[in-house]
Amino acid sequence: MTTYMLQEIGETGEAVARQLGHNAERLAELGARLRMLDPPLVATIARGSSDCCALYLKYLVEIVSGVPCASIGPSIATLYRTPMRLAGGVSVAISQSGRSPDIVEMQRATRRGGALAVALVNDVASPLAQEAEVLLPLCAGTERSVAATKSMVAGLVACASLVAAWRQDRQLADALSDLPDILRGQAAPPPTAMLEGLANARSAFVLGRGATLAIAAEAALKLKETCAIHAEAYSAAEVLHGPAELVSSGFPVIAFLPSDAAREGMLPTLAALASAGARVITIEAGGVDEADRLATAKVEATLLEPIVMIHRFYRLAEALALRLGRDPDRPRNLRKVTETR
Repeated sequence: MTTYMLQEIGETGEAVARQLGHNAERLAELGARLRMLDPPLVATIARGSSDCCALYLKYLVEIVSGVPCASIGPSIATLYRTPMRLAGGVSVAISQSGRSPDIVEMQRATRRGGALAVALVNDVASPLAQEAEVLLPLCAGTERSVAATKSMVAGLVACASLVAAWRQDRQLADALSDLPDILRGQAAPPPTAMLEGLANARSAFVLGRGATLAIAAEAALKLKETCAIHAEAYSAAEVLHGPAELVSSGFPVIAFLPSDAAREGMLPTLAALASAGARVITIEAGGVDEADRLATAKVEATLLEPIVMIHRFYRLAEALALRLGRDPDRPRNLRKVTETR
């Protein structure tokens, strides 16, 4: 069975190449505008997978610039009608469809509150895209699978592109230009032994630290929606504070293990979980696939590793769903566009 999800994972490199080409001039203009504005705060607006993109943007903004970046709950605008106080700040709304009423209304509220409203949207005809002051199209094209893959990766790339343009980070920009070919080369299926080891799982932890925490959250969401596995994402700095009590023999722990400063702190945590009986699967750059290791292509900027990692993980989620007899394109209780008010 060839799923739409698998097809769209394979289309991701082309989608990223389209976006980088299409948005080059827009990014240069936005970067100059952000440097002139010098915002004291970046606020993000998103739900679902897009909120995982927003968490990735938070880490990029804070690591590269030191400017605080925080998510605003859309219900502040739709339910509580609280006026925003964002003069001199920037809001970044992220959405595949651009049509959820609460996301649109929250963007309006940030504009009224004085923020520069930037939108990262796949559907450029949507209300969110049309009402933004600055639009960065995701250029992912149509997605037919309910499980978002290429649009999610496109959102991550747009976040990294925004930060690279704003901070004039040449290393990050150059590494972004390499991503299309890197993603095109990640077509290998996951190891059969890895799938067999996960086939009986009903719960799992997904771990990250720093920027990989964002994709841990996305991976946990994908395991729920494609495989009906109750997966929860945690920072490796937090998981031993209470959640580890759930670990018993064979309990799956999937860890997105970066190459940056977060790596050394994660290793003792993974060792402690393994000692408690967990089956630890790492997703990390370089090397070869093993039963408990999913290898990703290397990328020149470590802040882009989460993009390459989640792209490789999607292949695992799709294959595991099929192994479990599920259709990842059509979860039982989900729709492609969720309209929250």
